[in-house]
Amino acid sequence: MFESLVNLFFPKVCMGCNSFLLHNEITICTVCRHDIPLTNHHLNEENEAKMKFYGKIPVEFVATFLYFNKKGIVQELIHNLKYRGHQEIGTALGSWFVEDLKNNKIIQTVDEVIPVPLHKKRLKNRGYNQVTTFAKTISENFGIDCNDEILSRNIYSTTQVYKNLLGRTSVSSATFGVTFTEKNHNKHFLLVDDVLTTGATLEACARELLKIPGAKVSIVCMAMSH
Repeated sequence: MFESLVNLFFPKVCMGCNSFLLHNEITICTVCRHDIPLTNHHLNEENEAKMKFYGKIPVEFVATFLYFNKKGIVQELIHNLKYRGHQEIGTALGSWFVEDLKNNKIIQTVDEVIPVPLHKKRLKNRGYNQVTTFAKTISENFGIDCNDEILSRNIYSTTQVYKNLLGRTSVSSATFGVTFTEKNHNKHFLLVDDVLTTGATLEACARELLKIPGAKVSIVCMAMSH
């Protein structure tokens, strides 16, 4: 009764279309779930997301969950997550995506989930890393650790939203750093980010992880610009 009373005065709305959620709907309404463009990358290991890294870095597996289109449902979800504090979106997308990933033999060999880090200044200003809930949901479902300390972002830069394609393609080799010990050797890391655009940020992160002896890297993202 209390929950119904709260919903009466503070109704829950869909994070994709802003319509009122029905009693059995959580975070994203049924209509948006039906209309959201899925990539289905998990069905094809040689997919378009993995092609972004061909000839650049060795990756075991790459998949994104949704297609990101300007003014679309996915853009609204990502913006609500990234700039409006709705971290529950990461949890919802992570729970949905793991259903696609749970039977993937490569993902089953992952040892640790690594969220792409924010610079300390941006983390302080925003208050959270928008990738954390998505990464932790994946790690919890697979029963493996989520390690947010092994990678660090050393250079503070303007948000990707305001960069053109050229700006996004260029990421300094000094932007990220890795701190590891012998216990990190020979591990398979699952690198996690929100939106895959040119792949420059993920490439820079993967290069750092691959400095660890015997390391292997796979990549998953919430969405891919399309």
